[in-house]
Amino acid sequence: MTVPAMHECDSQLDTSGLFCPEPVMLLHSKIRDMAVGETVEILATDPATTRDIPKFCNFLGHELLYQAEEGDSYVYRVRKGAER
Repeated sequence: MTVPAMHECDSQLDTSGLFCPEPVMLLHSKIRDMAVGETVEILATDPATTRDIPKFCNFLGHELLYQAEEGDSYVYRVRKGAER
């Protein structure tokens, strides 16, 4: 399976400048409004997201497609799964 590029994601979520727990809270809200299988790209600046977003995905059954540090930012791509 290929990882969707930013322009191929269904939506984007910019949490730059926000700190734990706000990025994950916004992601939770965003995913709630998405259909199963849709993808979202998240941009974050809080290093805690490197721990929080993978745990969020694992706990709720979403697929973490991509995770990278790009300069001072962190980029994630998540596919919504059928929540547990």
